[in-house]
Amino acid sequence: MVKLWRCEICGDPYVGKSAPANCPFCGAPKAYIKEVKDAKVTFDVTLNEADKANAQQALTLEVGNSAFYFCASAKTDDAIGQQMFKALAKVEKEHANIWRKLLKLDAAPEGSEECSTVNADNVEESIKREKKAARFYKKALKVCQNDRMKQVLEAIIKVEKDHLKLDKQMSAGSKGGKDDSA
Repeated sequence: MVKLWRCEICGDPYVGKSAPANCPFCGAPKAYIKEVKDAKVTFDVTLNEADKANAQQALTLEVGNSAFYFCASAKTDDAIGQQMFKALAKVEKEHANIWRKLLKLDAAPEGSEECSTVNADNVEESIKREKKAARFYKKALKVCQNDRMKQVLEAIIKVEKDHLKLDKQMSAGSKGGKDDSA
């Protein structure tokens, strides 16, 4: 039986027989995906000045990362890398939208970032960006006062760790050369 699910982090709905392992929009783990009737989603929160400053910094970080990944997906010299960067770009753009909603902004700013035509260089840059994001989110979580923002930070930390694992797999694969099994 097909059901309507909703991610409690980004608020986006999903149609399927069961909840996906990760939100197809923001990458949040399955624990945050509930049937619509059970999902608790709000972006109408009051942030103190420190939480607001961290949310603004998170928005800037995610806009930049999304722009970088869209650039890399268009320019990288590896077909699998193109797909990975396209997927990461969409997730990071959704993260920017989450912060935009929490900050009560009409639209997320657009970013532009440089990238390489060499996949290995883009993977290396991606690893740096994911580590920077994870460090920032952990630091922000330690001082966060808003329960909803804490929930978002905890989920996004998990997503960034997943991205880092994917980057490292891509890095290991590119160091080992092309797949010769065909």
